[in-house]
Amino acid sequence: MRDPDADPHVRPAAADTPAAPVTPADPASVTGGGGPSGLAQRFAARPPGYPSVLVWLRAGVLRDWRGVLGAFLATWFYVPAALLLGVWGAIAFGVAGIVNGGLRLGEVLPEPVRDAPLVGALLDAFLARSGGVLGSFVGVAFGFLAGFLVVLALPWRDAFDEPANLFTGLAGMVGAAVLIGVLYTLYRIMWEPRLLAISGARRLSRREAERLQPVLHDCARALGLPTVPRLLIEDDPVLTNARAYARHVVVTTGLLDEPDENVAALLSHELVHWRTGDEVTSAFVRGVALPLVLLHAVPTWLMRTFPHPATNFVVFVFFWPVLLTMKYVVLPLHSRDVRAAEYRADAGAVLAGHAQGLRDMLERRKSFESGRSGWDEAVCATHPASELRLDRLEALTPAAADGVVAAPVTAEGLFGRPGAVASPRAMLVAGALALACAFGGTLLGVTQWALFRPAQAVDGYFSALADHDARAALALVTPDARSATGDVDRLAALVEAEGYQPPDDVDVLSVDRDGDEATAKVEFTLAGQRVPAELSLRREESATLGLFHEWRLTGGPVALGVPGGQAGLTVNGVPVETPPEGDTLALLPGVYTVGGQSTVLAETPTQAVAIVPGMDSAGQVRLEPVLASGAREAAEAEVRRHLDDCAAQKVAAPEGCPFRYYNGSTVKKIAWKITEYPRIAVELTGPATARVSTPYDAQGSVLATGTTDGYFGASPFSDDDSFGVEGVLSVVDGKITFVPNGE
Repeated sequence: MRDPDADPHVRPAAADTPAAPVTPADPASVTGGGGPSGLAQRFAARPPGYPSVLVWLRAGVLRDWRGVLGAFLATWFYVPAALLLGVWGAIAFGVAGIVNGGLRLGEVLPEPVRDAPLVGALLDAFLARSGGVLGSFVGVAFGFLAGFLVVLALPWRDAFDEPANLFTGLAGMVGAAVLIGVLYTLYRIMWEPRLLAISGARRLSRREAERLQPVLHDCARALGLPTVPRLLIEDDPVLTNARAYARHVVVTTGLLDEPDENVAALLSHELVHWRTGDEVTSAFVRGVALPLVLLHAVPTWLMRTFPHPATNFVVFVFFWPVLLTMKYVVLPLHSRDVRAAEYRADAGAVLAGHAQGLRDMLERRKSFESGRSGWDEAVCATHPASELRLDRLEALTPAAADGVVAAPVTAEGLFGRPGAVASPRAMLVAGALALACAFGGTLLGVTQWALFRPAQAVDGYFSALADHDARAALALVTPDARSATGDVDRLAALVEAEGYQPPDDVDVLSVDRDGDEATAKVEFTLAGQRVPAELSLRREESATLGLFHEWRLTGGPVALGVPGGQAGLTVNGVPVETPPEGDTLALLPGVYTVGGQSTVLAETPTQAVAIVPGMDSAGQVRLEPVLASGAREAAEAEVRRHLDDCAAQKVAAPEGCPFRYYNGSTVKKIAWKITEYPRIAVELTGPATARVSTPYDAQGSVLATGTTDGYFGASPFSDDDSFGVEGVLSVVDGKITFVPNGE
């Protein structure tokens, strides 16, 4: 029989029952010389009737599904955190509901009703008070549900974009809980001797063994058990108690003063717990909820070590979500099967023939039972009420009080049959599922590696550039970078043009991944040179087919500034119109040929602009036109033609000409003859305009001859003068024309 404050046990598993009583073996002889070693030695003194250790562990692990489910939900769905946020939300929204409900509900009254004497004040007061209460109720309910559900739904936020995450995440969570539960169960079983020694249990002395061991073996023989667990004892002369573990039964020294019948009843009860492996189930439930159990151990230890109301209040303030979760979620679900296990262990005492001793112990322990009207005792209690156990005990007695003969308790009905580790059909199904999962996982992994890895995105990006496909390349960059492209049609035309030179001989040297971020180091040939570059990538949140997350390059097209107001601007031979203030082109990696307007006067040399991935900006293109071949000769000929036209004029001041004659007299006749043409300097001001000037040391000369009318009549003159030209050259109808300054 166990102490009500001891750790709970759960429903037993089935096991084989020996055909005939045998003399139980002493565990000391089992572990002595010639006994098992290694793993078998670790599990020595395990209960009989299980074909192997795996069957024993399986029976305990799969027994209490309610307790395991409660432990799993409470721990791995963060119920304490959800409870904490829910209460905070309830308080916040409850206060908001009081204020809004009390202040706003009265505003729904029509103004005539609100202004009415007595009635208006009555209705206003009623709505203000009732609205505050109703608003608080609504606010508390809404705030609690909102806060609680936010925590529960937060781990599954990716499921909205990727529904498969809901199933894979849940499967991973279940796998983690089961793994931790199994490891904790193995730890409790394998380290059980040391853990019991730390808690104060010791081996029996010679006199204690002579007192208890014969009774233990008699009880085992009556139950049909060929072996018995190791028997340890705790020094507690006040409490009469015993507790069964996975491989041990621990009794208190107070049991030594009890009659043999009572001792036998208590040991028979604990042998059933040991035989059915209740401690294995209890350990697995605690292992599944291990994070919550460890957290719950802190306030429990504080309240047990410092028993004071003030300590209990402070501990509750800080740990109330954990305490309430254990009290109202985990324990109620776990306690149901634990109480069933207690009834079954009582039936074992009846099977061993010690019903009277168990009855005496239960009737005497009434004084240790507190009131059972509260939640703690009625729902969370691990042991049934003593009166209910006495009722069940009487029902199991061969001759019940009402004269009805009860069905006898048998070992087979009590222990059942554990069976094998798994049936052939179950193993076949499990194997098929494992094979399908392995094949599916391998297929998904190969698909991910082949199509959805960072290096694949880099290869696809440069392959699209090699194909002159700008849209395919832009599809492999992030949406933010893609949005900075601007005119996609113009970019596509520039990349599709023959003048575009994509990166060639691309080698992906390495890919360094950090979570959902990655950096790829590449090297390629661009404009005849090997160029190294680094590309940054990011893993998309949304999934393709609900399974695969593609990688995207975070660096988009590179900005290249081009001058404005120039007609005939081309990139890769494609005309590009720019506003007067200039423009910015978004370009993908590669070499682009930028050219300007070309005329008979000037031509703009093309420029090769290399765009390397990772550049912040490609700078500004500066187009500098130069004189076209033969443009100087054509300009000089045009200037001379203009001068010849000037010289052909028979006036002293030819209009628009760089020379004139004046001596204060009236010129009757005049003739111009250019004796030397000036040399000109041509300065381009644009692809179709230029400024013409004559250097100081390159002026021409002109001879003016004629007659003038003076006081003494007509007199001939001859004047030699130097001159230069100033004007503008422009292209009109494909020809160079000269316009002197002033016209």
